Amino acid sequence: MADTSERPFTGLIGLGYWGKNILRNLHELGLLHTACDSNAATLDQWQSQFPDVNFTARYEDLLQSPDVKAIVIATPAVTHYQLADAAIRAGKDVFVEKPLALTVDEGRRLVELAAANKRILMVGHILQYHPAVEKLKSMIAQGALGKIFYIYSNRLNIGKLRTEENILWSFAPHDISIMLMLLEEEPVRVSAFGGGYISHNVYDTTMTTLEFRNGVKGHIFVSWLHPYKEQKLIVVGSEGMVVFDDVSSEKLHLHRHKIEWIDGKTPIAQKSDYEVVPVSDGEPLRSELTHFAECVRTRQQPRSDGAEGLRVLKVLEAAEDSLLPHATVQQTPSYFIHPSSCVDDNVTIGEGSKIWHFSHILHHSRLGRECVVGQNVSVGPDVVIGDGCKLQNNVSVYKGVTLEDNVFCGPSCVFTNVYNPRAFIERKEEFRPTLVKLGATLGANATIICGATIGSYAMIGAGAVVRGDVPDHAIVVGVPARQIGWACTCGATLRFEDAVATCHCGRTATLTDDQRGVLIRSD
Repeated sequence: MADTSERPFTGLIGLGYWGKNILRNLHELGLLHTACDSNAATLDQWQSQFPDVNFTARYEDLLQSPDVKAIVIATPAVTHYQLADAAIRAGKDVFVEKPLALTVDEGRRLVELAAANKRILMVGHILQYHPAVEKLKSMIAQGALGKIFYIYSNRLNIGKLRTEENILWSFAPHDISIMLMLLEEEPVRVSAFGGGYISHNVYDTTMTTLEFRNGVKGHIFVSWLHPYKEQKLIVVGSEGMVVFDDVSSEKLHLHRHKIEWIDGKTPIAQKSDYEVVPVSDGEPLRSELTHFAECVRTRQQPRSDGAEGLRVLKVLEAAEDSLLPHATVQQTPSYFIHPSSCVDDNVTIGEGSKIWHFSHILHHSRLGRECVVGQNVSVGPDVVIGDGCKLQNNVSVYKGVTLEDNVFCGPSCVFTNVYNPRAFIERKEEFRPTLVKLGATLGANATIICGATIGSYAMIGAGAVVRGDVPDHAIVVGVPARQIGWACTCGATLRFEDAVATCHCGRTATLTDDQRGVLIRSD
């Protein structure tokens, strides 16, 4: 990398709620070369205040500039992965505000990409650079608190509410990062519960529990629905307790409370007045950005590098997975969802449909009217199910499958969406669509290989393995499935004489000229 010690070399993407603070600090540090925001009014506002800084509405200008060696990303979390990926591929070092990405998979890709391209990747876990947290870390390392029992944090406020992301992802990364740093290990178990009271299925209050191998437990309470601002982290040890209060002017308090046992049977708390622990002055954001610049210059790994950001993502994702069984699902008179089932965001459910125990409807799936979903059914993501369908217990309907109206899926019926799967090869781009047409029946334990079209009112026998298209009204059985007859619209087997069959339901069926289908009419 070219020498960056004498001139600005950093680009900033995002000048909103937090980006403006980064703008000020980068400018005061003499690091800011170009700032970017898609809002023209925002650009005009800041350009008048910082005439020596370049401003642009196109982040691509930063990627293409040879003078910009490093990029700071302060945009909404949903854009972090895309922008960080583009910046690293453009040969830039990257600082990305928390969280690193919105999935562990995306975070891992960024870490691997940065390593492969020998780029610095740093995550904005700002509290790691707070003087009080640094002091707390030192106290624990020196044994001032004795054996650590547990850590808990409250990050609460009433203020800016979000509808695009859970409070868990907005607030909790700070406290997760601190706990992992203080304990120097990852949790072995994560659980969470919470509720969405303002926006449906967007949690504005969560409680997360972390259990560590050394026996320490951590509790993280975050909420947008609190009467006042509170930002506290408390560490409880055998020899003392420390309170980090970021809202108070006295950031760090040490309580030397102890527990004494009377006759070895009765515990008595011995309280003491707290001590104010002196900490150095300094703005955490300034320290954080200074550290990033130093890492860019020296090529040392940041304290909160991509790997650390990935560890935080693992905890967040585990907590979110834990939240799902406790999800507050909107109940209306128009449909029913059993409390044990999970319905993701962006799912459409038609009037009169019922979803029973322990089923999971994944995101962007659509369930029609008057459908019945049995126990332990998995649907989605991106699955379309028509009106009047019945999915019996243990059915799995994966992405790429479409069920038209009135389709019956027997118990443990399953669809595939990849023709030649391997656990070690990702083939999401090779998903083959499967279509089950109007009124078809799939028997218990039937397997439908991807790419097939099941015709209207076709009858698939129990345990059959369907490898290709099935004509309308056809009856197929076996492994691999083969046709053995024709079914009426009512489901009865048709008996033909001279290419004509009359069903007991009153319908008449006629074999078509090519002998590969039937024409049904009602008399």
